[in-house]
Amino acid sequence: MKPNTPKTYQLLLPLLFLFILISFGLVIGPNYLEMKPFPLEIIFLLAAIFSAIELMILGYKWKDIQEAVVKKIAQGFPVILIFFSIGLLIGSWIISGTIPMLVYYGIELINPDYIYLIAFVVPIIFSLLTGTSWGSVGTIGVVIIGIAAIANVDLGITAGAIIGGAYFGDKMSPLSDTTNLAAAATEVKLYDHIQSMMYTTIPSAIIAAIIFFSLTFIYPSSAAVNSEVATQTTLSTIDTMFQFNFLLIIPPIVILYGSLTRKPIVPVMLVSALSACFLALFIQDFSLENLIQTLLKGYHVDMAIWMTGIPENVSVLFNRGGLYALNEAIFFTFMVFIFIGILDMVKAMPTIVNIVFKNVKKRWTLIISSLLATAFTNAFTSNQSATSFIIGDAFKPAYDKLKVSRKVLSRSIEDYGTMIETLIPWHASTLFVVATLDVPLADYWHWQLLTLINIFVAPLLAITGIGCFHKKDSKK
Repeated sequence: MKPNTPKTYQLLLPLLFLFILISFGLVIGPNYLEMKPFPLEIIFLLAAIFSAIELMILGYKWKDIQEAVVKKIAQGFPVILIFFSIGLLIGSWIISGTIPMLVYYGIELINPDYIYLIAFVVPIIFSLLTGTSWGSVGTIGVVIIGIAAIANVDLGITAGAIIGGAYFGDKMSPLSDTTNLAAAATEVKLYDHIQSMMYTTIPSAIIAAIIFFSLTFIYPSSAAVNSEVATQTTLSTIDTMFQFNFLLIIPPIVILYGSLTRKPIVPVMLVSALSACFLALFIQDFSLENLIQTLLKGYHVDMAIWMTGIPENVSVLFNRGGLYALNEAIFFTFMVFIFIGILDMVKAMPTIVNIVFKNVKKRWTLIISSLLATAFTNAFTSNQSATSFIIGDAFKPAYDKLKVSRKVLSRSIEDYGTMIETLIPWHASTLFVVATLDVPLADYWHWQLLTLINIFVAPLLAITGIGCFHKKDSKK
C-alpha cells in the first residue's frame, strides 16, 4: 500500500511539536515552574518518536523510516569523526607540551589588557589561512582561552571573540567548505560570493573589533592589579610540568599545511595528533600509559607525578581532551540526525520553505525572506551544507525573476546560516565550541558580537539596496 502524501499541516506538526518541547523544556519550565531544563537529547528523541509515529500513521513502513535515519547519520558521520579527532588532537597537543608551550609564551608576550581584541583578531588570521572555524577554535582558540583564564579576564567575552574571529575568517576564506558550498549551491563564482559577503561581514567585523577594544577598559584583567604572583606561579608550574622544545610546533604546522593544501581534515588532524604523541614520548617525562589514557579520557595533571601542589587554574586549563571529551556532543548529534532523517524522508524542509515564501514580490522582502528561511532551515536541520542547497534551490528562481544577483543569495545563506550556528543551543557547532572552550552558551552568546551585529547589518542592506547589485550582475 502506497503511503499518503503528507499535507502541509502534517509536515509542520513535527516542527511544532519540537518547538513546544523546546519552549516548555528550556524556557517556561526552568524560568517559571522551577523545573530543571529538559536535556536536549531527550527533546530531540521525543520529537523523532513523534515524527516516526506520524509517518507510520500515514502509511510509511518502519523499515523505510529506519533506512532514512541511517542515511542521514551516514551523511553526518564526518561531523562525528571530526568530534573524535578534535578530542584526540587537544589531548595529544597537551601531553606533548604543544599547548602548554603556546600558553606559556602567550602569557609572556600577549598583553592581557588587550586580550579581547587579540582573541578576535588572531582566530581571523588562522581561519583565513586554513579555511576552518572548528580547527581555529579547537587549536588557537584553546590556547587563547587558557591565557584568558590565567589572566583572570572574562571568559564569556573571550569565547565570543574567539568564535566571532574564527567564523569571520572561515566565511571569508576561499579554502572554507561552507563558503564553497554556498557559492556552488547558488551557481555563483567563488570570489564573487566572497566579494558580496564583504558588504555585510567587514562592517560587522570592524564594529565588533572596536567594541572588543573598548571592553578591555570596561572589563579589565585583574592580573595587572593583584595577580602578578599567581601568574608567575602558573608560569613556573607549566615550566616544571613540561619540557619546551622548538619541535613542539610540528603538530600546528601539520594542521596549517593540511589546510593550505586542502587535504581532508580528519586525516590531517590524526597525523597532527600522531606527531604530538611521538613528541610526548621523546620530549616529555610521561609514560606510554599516560599517553594512552590521555588519548582515551584526556590529560590530567596528576600524570605529572614529580609535582605537588598544582594550582587549580592549571588543572582546569589542562585537564581535557581525549576520545570522551566530546561524548555528549556526539550522542546529541546522533539524536538530531535521527530527527532530521525522518523529516528528510518526506522532504519536509524544502517543501515548507517553498510554500511559505512563494508569494514574495519585492526585492528587499525577497532577500529578507531568504535570510529568515536560511536561519529556520539551519536551526531545524543543524546542517549548513544541506541548508545551502535547500535555500539555493528554493530561492534561485525568485532571485532571477526579480533580477537580484545570486551572489546576494549566496551571501544571505552564510549571513543567517554559517554565522548564527553557534547561537543555536542544539546545533553541532554550538556543542563543539562549548565542549572545546569549556564556556557555556549562556556565558558567550551575548558577546558573539560579529554574529549579533551581522544579524542587523544584513537586512539593513536589503532594505537600503546597498551592496545588493540590483542593476548589475543580474543573471541573464
